[in-house]
Amino acid sequence: MKKSGRSHSNLLAHHKKHLASLVRRAPFVLRIAEKAKYPVPVLIMKERRETGEDERTGKQLQLPIERPLKKSLVEIGYLSGESQRRCLPILQKIVANVRDDSDVPLELQHYLTQEGLHHRITLPLDEESGSKLGLIFRLHSRIKEIDRVELIARRVAKFTREEAVYWLSRTTTFGSDANRWALTGLRILLSGQPGDKGIERMLENIRERVED
Repeated sequence: MKKSGRSHSNLLAHHKKHLASLVRRAPFVLRIAEKAKYPVPVLIMKERRETGEDERTGKQLQLPIERPLKKSLVEIGYLSGESQRRCLPILQKIVANVRDDSDVPLELQHYLTQEGLHHRITLPLDEESGSKLGLIFRLHSRIKEIDRVELIARRVAKFTREEAVYWLSRTTTFGSDANRWALTGLRILLSGQPGDKGIERMLENIRERVED
C-alpha cells in the first residue's frame, strides 16, 4: 500500500484546517471507519439527500412543500478487505481531483494510504468523485471475483461526471426493484459474467493503457 507524504499529525492538522468545514455541506462524504464483522478500516460512502422533513422542525412536510427540505447523509455503499486493497490506487486517483471553491486541490489521496487509513475521519467529496466511488462501492457487493471488482472500478473511474451521476441515480432513486435491476445490469455491462475469460483480457488492456 502506498505511503502518505504527510505524517500522522500533519494529516490531522490538514483535515482540521481545510476539510472539516467542507464536510458539513459536501454532496457526498467518505468515512474511514469501522463496521461490525468487516476487517478494518471500512470505507463508507454517504450521500447528502433531501428528506421529507422540515429542516427547522424535523416534522414530515405535507404537499405542496413550501419550506426547504432537510438534507441528511444516507449510506449508499462500503468497501473493505481485499476489494478495498485492490481498488485503493484507483480510488486515490479519483479523489485526487477534488478541489475547493477556490480551485485548490484538497489532496484527499493522502488519506487513502497506509498512514491515512489509520484515522477514523470523514472526507468531503464533490459530485463527480462521490458518484464514482458510490457506484464502485455499490457494484462490488455480491461479486466474489476480485478481478471483476477491479475491472468495475477502473471502468467507472473513466466515466464522465454526467455518466457517473446518471448511473448512480439509476441504482439509488428508482425504488428497490428497479435499483436492484440496474445494479445487476451494470455489473454485467462493466465486468461480464463470473468465469468469463474476457475479464482478464480487458483488465490487462486497461492496466497497460494506464501504465503507458
